Amino acid sequence: MDKNTFAEPPLKGIKVLELGSLIAGPYAGSLLAQFGADVIKIEPPGKGDPLRRWRQLHKDTSLWWRVQSRNKRSIALDLRQAEGQEIARELALQSDIIIENFRPGVLERWGLGWETLHALNPRLIMVRVSGYGQDGPYHRRPGFAAIAECMGGLRYGTGYPDRPPVRAGVSLGDTLASLYGTIGALLAMHHLRQEGGQGQMIDVALYESVFAIMESLIPDYQLNGHQRERTGASLPGIAPSNTYPTGDSKWVVIAANSDAIFIRLMQAMGRPDLASDESLSDNAGRVEHSAMLDQTISDWTTARSLEDVLHALEQAEVPSGSIYTAADILHDPHYQARGMLEKHKLEDGQELTIPGIVPKLSRSPGATQWLGPELGEHTDSILQELGMAPERRQALREQGIVE
Repeated sequence: MDKNTFAEPPLKGIKVLELGSLIAGPYAGSLLAQFGADVIKIEPPGKGDPLRRWRQLHKDTSLWWRVQSRNKRSIALDLRQAEGQEIARELALQSDIIIENFRPGVLERWGLGWETLHALNPRLIMVRVSGYGQDGPYHRRPGFAAIAECMGGLRYGTGYPDRPPVRAGVSLGDTLASLYGTIGALLAMHHLRQEGGQGQMIDVALYESVFAIMESLIPDYQLNGHQRERTGASLPGIAPSNTYPTGDSKWVVIAANSDAIFIRLMQAMGRPDLASDESLSDNAGRVEHSAMLDQTISDWTTARSLEDVLHALEQAEVPSGSIYTAADILHDPHYQARGMLEKHKLEDGQELTIPGIVPKLSRSPGATQWLGPELGEHTDSILQELGMAPERRQALREQGIVE
């Protein structure tokens, strides 16, 4: 489709005020900004969001920041001071959505809690992301994704059975909470348009966001007494689905865990005897013989190069793939064809490749308008939009309330 035929971004005209820092709240803000929302991010003067200094830096600014804060406007505003809090309330009056991820109680101390802001702006939607939720016996505890992944049940089942539990190499709990927060905001917007009048508060807990993806973990245990344990690279209770070595010291993931795909895999491997074996005709039987199947598949893959294995399995229509590094992703033609590797220019002219936008809407797609801004880059223009006179803006700068 010609880009000229695209409609306006679906969230154009929606105003979002983002409070908080790092990942769980701000990633939700990023998702809304990618689809056209005007996201104003409040950062503390001085150093701003700590994410600005996390991981790999370019000229003292995190590359992660440039990605996660795309399309946002930054105002450096001190929320610990009364006048800073008043400005935040003025911004809330103009907002459709507020996203925050402070520990419960902090915003209330600043006069920026749900009850206060809802009274000022009854149509306001407020997404509140925290470790344990806004109530319950743990709600005032500090909560990070690493802890949420433990409490949510994910960490116990991740890794190999003879070793301690491990974590994924990304902040999965934060990202899941961001996705649920974004879904909640969109649902609340739909409800507001259907019912009219009242906004609502969306309470997202990190541990609950992890727990929600744990499939049948609880019913398996509650009804059958089955505790899911760590199973390494295989998928528990589903076979065959594992990571297998190849003859050129690489690895291939093969997921042949449906009846028809299993038959195709065995035929591609030259094992029609296993393809027709009645004891392997369903998942329950294959799980019972999973050790034998994994050894058989490993024997076949180690006798071949990764390229030969992948070619044979593609021909047989068996889901399989190599384990990509960043370099593999960067040079993959499918990533490129799908627009998942966006090229942008930093201020010094250096090219930066960032992840493309997900999901892809056919009529009103998202877009990256600009990379994550400098600290307070939009402070003056945002205050001007509030109708603030130049003299007052200058006074706020001199007092250190804005930067």
